[in-house]
Amino acid sequence: MAVVNIIENASDADIASWLEQQLAEAFASREGPVTITVPGGSTPFPIMAKLLEAELDWSRLVVWPGDDRVVPEDHEASNTGKLRALFEPRGAEVVTLTIMEQVPHFDLAWLGMGADGHIASLFPNTDPQVDEPRQILRLTPDPLPPEAPFDRISLTIPSLLASDRVVFVIRGEEKRAIFEQAAGGNSDLPVARLLAGATQPVTCFT
Repeated sequence: MAVVNIIENASDADIASWLEQQLAEAFASREGPVTITVPGGSTPFPIMAKLLEAELDWSRLVVWPGDDRVVPEDHEASNTGKLRALFEPRGAEVVTLTIMEQVPHFDLAWLGMGADGHIASLFPNTDPQVDEPRQILRLTPDPLPPEAPFDRISLTIPSLLASDRVVFVIRGEEKRAIFEQAAGGNSDLPVARLLAGATQPVTCFT
């Protein structure tokens, strides 16, 4: 079970500064690419925009969506399309998730969480497993979120846990309560399963 460091009342700028420090340390630790996975949804993109104001060697960064809707990349619901629009002008590479893609070890896995305890597109109905042999899944949430009624493609729990560090950004009291239950081992939601399998540092910004 992970020991979670919860950082209260963090602003987008605070989180962006923390992420900048993590990336700077990874860049300084070795030559070559630094690889991260990031979430979609409304919360992360303003943080990413602030992060991209930093003076880092963005050409060394490889960004993997943690999940995406199965739509064309120019569709408004595409996480990948939004990530490309943000990161590629700064020189970073954004990967398109496909079932056959070979998932790397991540320097950082950044995750969000839904009010039902889902992470990436690993919804409770998909019964995600810590020992899932596949690295990437195509799946259908049930119920389908009305704001995004699409099939999904998602990294699995083992793929997300193949990382040096895990960070969550959790907004709102309802989600905070669900996350704390999961961190305490008091639920079997997807987020709880991931935290139960985590051995690396886990940080949660609220």
